[in-house]
Amino acid sequence: GDMPLSLQSKLLRVLQDNEIRPVGGTEPIKVDVRIVSATHQDLREQINAGNFRQDLYYRLDVIPIHIPPLRSRPEDIMRLAQLFLERHAPGQRRLLSDAALKALTHCDWEGNARELENAIERSAILCDHEEITADLLGIELDAEIERASEAANALQTMQNEVTPGQEPA
Repeated sequence: GDMPLSLQSKLLRVLQDNEIRPVGGTEPIKVDVRIVSATHQDLREQINAGNFRQDLYYRLDVIPIHIPPLRSRPEDIMRLAQLFLERHAPGQRRLLSDAALKALTHCDWEGNARELENAIERSAILCDHEEITADLLGIELDAEIERASEAANALQTMQNEVTPGQEPA
């Protein structure tokens, strides 16, 4: 999506002719290639704006795979966070606090998985104990989420203090 038009025309020529001409070479070389490409741009908008070649778009758009942003896939956040935690704190027992878990699932993750990985890596480096807290993640909880987290923790504590057959105070 950010490729200059001059390079787009060269790529299109390679895809159409199945050959390349190396710099300084005199003879073309036949190639059989498949292209896997990705972009954060809306290529149809780029075509309308004159920044992307429509013919190249249709050459590349054989099997489109649309991956929604991480903020639209909250179920993936915890799995990715655990994977990144294992990667950046191998052999160390690190747990995410309840507030950290809530912060992870309520963050917008504008930088998608890379931003999440950076937050987990930073927390793994800075954490000097077993539990990773939201402040180590560098994520600010808004007041409503923080209050809900505190209320849930208080309720859990109260339930743990009640013994069977005993009424809560």
